[in-house]
Amino acid sequence: MKDHIRQLVQSALQQLVTDGSLPAGLQPNIQVENARDKTHGDFASNIAMMLAKPAGMKPRDLAEKILAALPQDEQVSQVEIAGPGFLNFYQNHAALARRLDAALAGDRLGLPVAATAQRVVVDLSSPNLAKEMHVGHLRSTIIGDAVARVLEFLGHDVIRQNHVGDWGTQFGMLLAFLEENPDAQQQGLADLEEFYRAAKQRFDESETFANRARELVVSLQAGDAECLRLWRSFNDISLSHCQQVYDRLGVKLGMDDVHGESAYNDDLANVIDALQDKNLLTEDQGAQCVFMDQFKNSENEPLPLIVRKADGGYLYATTDLAAIRYRHGQLKADRVLYFVDQRQALHFQMVFAAARLAGFASEDMQLEHMGFGTMNGADGRPFKTRDGGTVKLVDLLNEAEQRAYSLVKEKNPELDESELQDIARTVGIGAVKYADLSKHRASDYSFNFDQMLSFEGNTAPYMLYAYTRVASIFRRLETSMHDSLGGCIQLQHPAEQDLAAALARFGEVLGNLADKGTPHILCTYLYELAGLFSSFYEQCPVLSAEQADIRDSRLRLAALSGRTLQTGLGLLGINTLERM
Repeated sequence: MKDHIRQLVQSALQQLVTDGSLPAGLQPNIQVENARDKTHGDFASNIAMMLAKPAGMKPRDLAEKILAALPQDEQVSQVEIAGPGFLNFYQNHAALARRLDAALAGDRLGLPVAATAQRVVVDLSSPNLAKEMHVGHLRSTIIGDAVARVLEFLGHDVIRQNHVGDWGTQFGMLLAFLEENPDAQQQGLADLEEFYRAAKQRFDESETFANRARELVVSLQAGDAECLRLWRSFNDISLSHCQQVYDRLGVKLGMDDVHGESAYNDDLANVIDALQDKNLLTEDQGAQCVFMDQFKNSENEPLPLIVRKADGGYLYATTDLAAIRYRHGQLKADRVLYFVDQRQALHFQMVFAAARLAGFASEDMQLEHMGFGTMNGADGRPFKTRDGGTVKLVDLLNEAEQRAYSLVKEKNPELDESELQDIARTVGIGAVKYADLSKHRASDYSFNFDQMLSFEGNTAPYMLYAYTRVASIFRRLETSMHDSLGGCIQLQHPAEQDLAAALARFGEVLGNLADKGTPHILCTYLYELAGLFSSFYEQCPVLSAEQADIRDSRLRLAALSGRTLQTGLGLLGINTLERM
């Protein structure tokens, strides 16, 4: 509704420019906020006070002109001027009810697909192979997945790219260790994590081993058949581990989405040649670098974007430039979103700038680094095991499910074992994901099992329970919230009106999420919606309503609330339960 009101105000301002009341060229940021006092309307805008000075008018006088120029609209029942010049808008509850009835009748909750669909590449997860995924990979994976789901739901063409680290020094290290320990291959490399740890220890301890590892990297990059065979074996094992985690998390990533560093290996020399052709390369201490005026250090000296080392080796920047060129030229992307740790912000700023200078990305191709903070332990430091090691993601998920199992069994000892396991799996995985997604992605946060598994506050258990409350209404009727319901929505009680207004905001929330890449705003919305439904449920009897038409109306509101909660949680990658 806020976006709709902004459009009405924009139309009024254009009319005032046309008739000379406002100067041309104004590009105001039209702000529409929820009214603090519902007796003074549902929404308010201070646009008249913002434009009073350039218009050369008193704010209240300008407000009167804007009010007179506002188009008639059935969704707005009344507009008033308050105080020094606020415009207060009253929502037409009858029109809102009709809008919600239409939403309930559709299979997309009344939300249209994007008028102009974009092809969006979402770069997410991107673990380094040759070892198991750890907790540091959680945020990129689930935040990227949620944003990709919302973009798809809104009608955009989404291409997921899992830019795995499947090339480079770590593979030379593994190949060298396998030379020293041929029996490891016979054992099938069952514990790749232990194998990697042992190889890394040898690499750190022995210069001879380290040099041999580097030689094997050169052989691998040169296409040595045996090196490539073993490299594929390492990757296959590692990717199968990753896929097991993806399946367990319920993220929409598969083997077909893997397009790692190795995919660009044959193009890296071409990238260097293209940069050279554009006169963008400068040799610095033997390395090939791109210097750009806007990137300088604290001493005001230019920062280098190194694309080839003095020994001829390539770096992440080279691969990232090749990836941009591929995503522009081959995938025809309109927009590319990178879900990578925000500590890489400068790297991506420089890569994006260099890509545009080189012509690897057109000016209208959106390149956006969706940086995120770290997941920390209770001490505020990066999450570690008790002995200081890296926490495997699978171990974290195991503990979440075990804790959820104990919690659910304590509350529902009568449940049979299979249902108990299903609920624990949904609650445990959902709790881990929701605890992360409900925080602003740019923020660091402290991981806390007790908080995330609480049935109070903005948590997955609370949200899942809120959905089951809706489901229980229809279970008593022996029907479903997805079935056709009679009657029509009537918004008479304030609790009904508040719930209806929130339901109508769902599309606006999804649009903001898609634009900003911030799933926490959907979590906040769903939490508020659950609270408003709870208030509605307590104040407005549904099944025991005295009048049949009121009962039908409230059933329809309940059904739309449940379907919105289910759809919203699904877009976050979280399954719902019919009972807990």
